[in-house]
Amino acid sequence: MTTSTGTYTPKPGAAPLGRMIAAQAALETKMLLRNGEQLLLTVIIPTLLLVLFSTVDIVDTGDGEAVDFLAPGVLALAVLSTAFTGQAIATGFERRYGVLKRLAASPLPRWGLMTAKTVAVLVTEVLQIVLLAVIAFALGWSPQGNPFAVLLLLILGTAAFSGLGLLMAGTLKAEATLAAANLVFLLLLVGGGVIVPLDKFPDTARSVLGLLPISALSDGLRDVLRNGASMPWGDLGILAAWGVVGIAAAGKFFRWE
Repeated sequence: MTTSTGTYTPKPGAAPLGRMIAAQAALETKMLLRNGEQLLLTVIIPTLLLVLFSTVDIVDTGDGEAVDFLAPGVLALAVLSTAFTGQAIATGFERRYGVLKRLAASPLPRWGLMTAKTVAVLVTEVLQIVLLAVIAFALGWSPQGNPFAVLLLLILGTAAFSGLGLLMAGTLKAEATLAAANLVFLLLLVGGGVIVPLDKFPDTARSVLGLLPISALSDGLRDVLRNGASMPWGDLGILAAWGVVGIAAAGKFFRWE
């Protein structure tokens, strides 16, 4: 058998940028889905909250079916758990163990790594939303409103929480990130309009809580999916502002080692 000259000649060099980002995104997604703590935050807790509060009369959610109030809030919680809490913890420990430092020295540019992480977050969120929507429909959920508005809210919410999560992971120690991210998750779960309506809080607290990204996301989704609003501009503006501030701060203060 004869072979042509150069058939087995090594060809060093980086793969095309798109292929590198796709490969890293696939790896990041697998790591997210294989992590037991991540699954607890992203799947089990939102599912339990949706089923429990939809079937047991614990919180007064106003007129109509409880699931119509709860489903949008739980979708917002799913975005928070993946884009903020899960990403902050995972990135913080990658930074501690030197993974980010080594990846930063690879042919994959740093912005490409952040892009891959964002793609992994989006893929995970799609799986979460599909699962939670199926459960909500089984519980009698009847959504309405503009699907484009829902998509825009979810994208801006993801951007806002991703920026804040990366800012935390890139500035605090891994252990501090773990504690702070879980604490913020619990505080926003209680005070972000996810399960308990904001009108149950005092007026002063409500005016402050309404400016939080989780409140804007849950209220915006609720206005569209429950009340049929076409485009909740106020909530979109709050999310966009948080997204700009969070991403800009993460870009400026993020430390790779």
